[in-house]
Amino acid sequence: MEQRSGDAPAATEKAVALGQLRFLTCGSVDDGKSTLIGRLLYDSKLVFDDHLSALARDSRRYGTTGDDVDLALLLDGLEAEREQGITIDVAYRYFGTPFRSFVVADAPGHPQYTRNMATAASTSDLAVLLVDARKGLLDQTKRHTILCSMFGIRHVVLAINKIDLVGFQEAVFLRVASDYAEFASPFGFATLEPIPVSARFGDNVTRASNRMPWYCGPTLLEHLEHIDVESDAVEKSFRFPVQWINRPNSEFRGCSGTIASGRVIVGEDVVVQPSGHAARVARIVTADGDCREASAGEAVTLVLSEDLDVARGDLISACDAPAPIADQFAVHLLWMGEEPLLPGRSYSMRIGTRWTAASITSIKYKIDVGTLDHLAARQLTTNEIAVCNIVTQVPLPFDPYSENRATGAFILVDRFNHATVAAGMMDFSLRRADNIHREVLAVDKAARAMLMRQRPRLVWFTGLSGAGKSTIAKLVEQKLYARGHHTYMLDGDNIRHGLNRDLGFTEADRVENIRRVGEVGRLMVDAGLIVLCALISPFRQERQMVREMMREGEFVEVFVDAPLEVCVARDPKGLYAKARTGIIKNFTGLDSPYDRPLNPELHLDTTAGRPENLADRVVEYLFPG
Repeated sequence: MEQRSGDAPAATEKAVALGQLRFLTCGSVDDGKSTLIGRLLYDSKLVFDDHLSALARDSRRYGTTGDDVDLALLLDGLEAEREQGITIDVAYRYFGTPFRSFVVADAPGHPQYTRNMATAASTSDLAVLLVDARKGLLDQTKRHTILCSMFGIRHVVLAINKIDLVGFQEAVFLRVASDYAEFASPFGFATLEPIPVSARFGDNVTRASNRMPWYCGPTLLEHLEHIDVESDAVEKSFRFPVQWINRPNSEFRGCSGTIASGRVIVGEDVVVQPSGHAARVARIVTADGDCREASAGEAVTLVLSEDLDVARGDLISACDAPAPIADQFAVHLLWMGEEPLLPGRSYSMRIGTRWTAASITSIKYKIDVGTLDHLAARQLTTNEIAVCNIVTQVPLPFDPYSENRATGAFILVDRFNHATVAAGMMDFSLRRADNIHREVLAVDKAARAMLMRQRPRLVWFTGLSGAGKSTIAKLVEQKLYARGHHTYMLDGDNIRHGLNRDLGFTEADRVENIRRVGEVGRLMVDAGLIVLCALISPFRQERQMVREMMREGEFVEVFVDAPLEVCVARDPKGLYAKARTGIIKNFTGLDSPYDRPLNPELHLDTTAGRPENLADRVVEYLFPG
């Protein structure tokens, strides 16, 4: 197989000497991203002959350039991409010239694949942002610019493409370049280079165009070959996220992972975070044996002088410059979930190698991608960008993303379907986190429970309106009271008359309603009480969130079950009738969903048993025998 290039080994040697450049192409759909990269590869003679033959065949079948070879097909590898003529997945290509080696990511332009573009941006040093000369700046152009800035890209090339379709006019180029410079000025990019190109015909891609004598700047490839984007990761403070504990036998125990930033030397003092335990680096072990020093990007195993309790997810930092630790943060967030982001809902967060539970406490504002205005918001939908406050279940070591991309980036994952729903960047810890500390009380839960001679529990009755939750919960409380137990009942309607009187029935309000009741229930259990909660609590995620507030065995989920038609027939408060006439909106079971419990401690079918007998089952569960 023959490659259309010259002395490849010599070129590679020179490229390595200058350092690798990771860049992505982005912009709106049909602006020519795939064609541009295809042109770069083709003109650099980096396409194999058999690939050219296959490309010619595919161009006849899928091509959009008439009788010409469609270079975009070099990147669009998925069958769906070729049939639709769009990029869906991120396509990565590796190539080199005598001056440099490159990793290029072709990011999709369609809004529904913004998450793929964000993935590519998170590992890129430079962005080639394409704009169709005929259309100018579009919303997706602006969205991708914001994402590039959010993900720490400091160098941008504005490739004003399809200049051939506007007659190679300088005025068009200057207008688009000026519009973009004005839009991008708030982001403070280190470099912004506008270049007029025709990706289809190769003008100003790898060779200067003789059809634009008014343009005296570099070609795209010349700019990429010579721009200085050397990462300063080595100069940052030492950060080492622990990937796994390497213990092949009883004689060896090391912490394995990849150095995120800085350098480490044998004998240096380090600290394990968040525990704060200090030690010295006794050995640095690599695949090629021990070494004295290692730096950012190297995969190593650190052997510490002390046998500390270190686990996956911990961060080993320089002792004289440790990472800050907090559990409340201000963040930038790109929401990618199909369902809206709801403040208060619990998600799984991954930052570095650590997983923890986290929830958005408030949306400060979302960003209008067209004007950069700050807009009020109570929830976020797909592809919206916002500044939010977030709280984590445990304190985390971190760095602001602007200072360290490796330790300042995180993702949020839906806890039930395991889909990645958001990408985020840490801005700073909230000052309130520094001023608030947990107080150890003189009398604890165990002492209160012993005084009351009972095991505190949170008994959570859930089900549709009219299923019989409150009826059974009241009977249970009466029976427990008769047995001398200390109880309290939190009824959904009563709570909404006081603590939650400011909440409506939107999904966001329902989430906050359950969070507040869960916190009150947790405090009452801490006081030693048996707490009975009777609420519809329609969302499985929030019921799980409350369960996780409690210790093992303290949360008892009771599913009070009745078919919707039975609940409608009962309709003790006349709510279903009002909902069906439109007087009540967002009514659970009709126009708002109810997530049936999957594994409740008790499942009570109110169509198959009398309330008195069902209440006895609950008491028997709490006090067997």
